[in-house]
Amino acid sequence: MAGIIGKKIGMTSVYSAEGKNLPCTLIEAGPCVVTQIKSEEKDGYNSIQLGFGEKKDKHTTKALKGHFSKAGTSPKKKIVEFKSFSEANLGDVVTVDIFNEGEFVDVVGTSKGKGFQGVVKRHGFGGVGQATHGQHNRMRAPGSIGAASYPARVFKGMKMAGRTGGDRVKMINLQIVKVMPEKNILVVKGSVPGAKGSYLIIEK
Repeated sequence: MAGIIGKKIGMTSVYSAEGKNLPCTLIEAGPCVVTQIKSEEKDGYNSIQLGFGEKKDKHTTKALKGHFSKAGTSPKKKIVEFKSFSEANLGDVVTVDIFNEGEFVDVVGTSKGKGFQGVVKRHGFGGVGQATHGQHNRMRAPGSIGAASYPARVFKGMKMAGRTGGDRVKMINLQIVKVMPEKNILVVKGSVPGAKGSYLIIEK
């Protein structure tokens, strides 16, 4: 199996064998149910769809209820596809046992939303102390953003104020410090994107 769906619990710290204090993230990983198997012949590519987290029947459409009933499972909150070359059957349960301690994984999540922010917070502008981008005495203002008569517009991609955060972020090569199969918990070295309780995709 190529990966699993999880939920961020929070952060803690663990002492390594050398006595170092390692910052770690606790992730509730699985159990996930195989809700669909896609094949090259039928769908044009091979993948396995996993479902995670219980969802109430009254919040589920009839189409999705039928989709989950084919796999013989209850409605799930989060559905993710994984490219997979291993054998799996509809309705199989994938648990945290697919990971080993010391293994390296990639974790995908949605970063915390910060709302509408200025250029100092969003792009790291220096502010009035360094007088960046042509500004004079207006503290955290962006200053000049373009020429006048030509090109008579602002180029796309200009670093300006705007909504910050809420983006898909991938942290690569995070080491698994501990696997707790009895509690479906992964302890991963370092931080992962997102707030507590947000969904994560853990890939091998």
